[in-house]
Amino acid sequence: MTDLNKLGLAEARDLLRKGETTSVELTEACISAIDAADALNAYVHKTPEIALERAKAADARLQGGDASAMCGLPIGIKDVFCTEGVDSQAGSNILKGFKPQYESTVTQNLRDSGAVMLGKLNMDEFAMGSSNESSCYGPVVNPWKRDGDDTQLTPGGSSGGSSAAVAADLCLAATGTDTGGSIRQPAAFTGTVGIKPTYGRCSRWGVVSYASSLDQAGPMTKTVRDAAIMLGAMAGHDAKDSTSADLAVPDFEALLTGDIRGKKIGLPKEYRVDGMPASIEKLWNEGAEKLKAAGAEIVDISLPHTKYALPAYYVIAPAEASSNLARYDGVRYGERATLDAGDGITEMYEKTRAAGFGPETQRRIMVGTYVLSAGFYDAYYNRARRVRTLIKKDFEDAFAAGIDAILAPVTPSAAFGLGDMASADPVEMYLQDVFSVTLNLAGLPGVAVPAGLNSQGLPLGLQLIGKPWEEGDLLNTAYALEQATGFVAKPSQWW
Repeated sequence: MTDLNKLGLAEARDLLRKGETTSVELTEACISAIDAADALNAYVHKTPEIALERAKAADARLQGGDASAMCGLPIGIKDVFCTEGVDSQAGSNILKGFKPQYESTVTQNLRDSGAVMLGKLNMDEFAMGSSNESSCYGPVVNPWKRDGDDTQLTPGGSSGGSSAAVAADLCLAATGTDTGGSIRQPAAFTGTVGIKPTYGRCSRWGVVSYASSLDQAGPMTKTVRDAAIMLGAMAGHDAKDSTSADLAVPDFEALLTGDIRGKKIGLPKEYRVDGMPASIEKLWNEGAEKLKAAGAEIVDISLPHTKYALPAYYVIAPAEASSNLARYDGVRYGERATLDAGDGITEMYEKTRAAGFGPETQRRIMVGTYVLSAGFYDAYYNRARRVRTLIKKDFEDAFAAGIDAILAPVTPSAAFGLGDMASADPVEMYLQDVFSVTLNLAGLPGVAVPAGLNSQGLPLGLQLIGKPWEEGDLLNTAYALEQATGFVAKPSQWW
């Protein structure tokens, strides 16, 4: 069978069970596709030897009847996950050469399930960015292009390598992390599916930290069914992570019935922002109509503190980042700058951090240090925490009033050109997160589903926001939306 790399997880799993292909064949197809796609810069550490070794082990498990749903399926791993003996840099020069001697809990869960790691995927440095342009490896190129235009586009960020690899069929699925939209925005920019689970559903142990109260791992896949399969393998309680929830992991795939009759879907009026492109608003309205046609009730709702979400997020996230990134000092691990004779420890810190951190990471560390400093802690950080509580209460009130899920855009635009924001005020880039940061502040699950193309032939996505711990119900609503939109477009291969 040709083009095995173009399969999704569910399709490939079923073929493996029938004996119509092998994990080695799937893996070899993906390795060939990866080697032919260096122009996208999606993979930054290829691991073909590890992949083939694990594929052979998976085939043995399949033949022995000891195989989970993910067994034998080749996937990519975002560079923010620590992987045993494999470079794990989080897109930063300051971690150059760091090869952890342990495995993150999420990647260990996937490894235990029999999934095959193809390599590490590019990302914004320390997951700070919305375009994958802050990476020490250079930007990822979106496999999609505008009709009749060769401009290279961003695949979104920070999980840009993951989204590009899935969209370009360089893996069957990939891991991502979402701190303020870093799974959902790249998924929307590349016509793929991405779910940010409830905070605590997936362990953060072994995931390089950005903002500890916001970070959450999740799958990036080709379909909603694939997302359900992979999330089931990634999730679970972890005693090593104090924020990990001790809850049973449902069979998310079994909950995909597509029946959403009687469900109440909320449309928040605050998400109708000034300057929203007509294509985004049209997509949103059409999505609501399709859910209504599937039997759901559409209800206009208000989330009154939404307008404060972006400034609150860009106080809390940098504050946590400034604390988390203080550990990178050139002493314990990672890169150390070359010192001059007579330099002391202070000079070592300064030179290492100046050389190791990129401009965006330095900016966020400085902002975070400022808002946590004496005299500004109450004025900024504590005020942002109070706003966060109000934002969370807005969602709680909506769900208490009977809303089952909330439908909204993922991003205020389709994918933009690489370099388009280079001379812009940083706030313009931060506005990419205007629809996504509320979920992270509230700890809620959200899933991005491709729902159409704009006038230039680029994918657009819609997101569904669910109740905490009810990813199964959320994925079922997303499945109904996916079925209704019938999105099957793929980028034309040019790379």
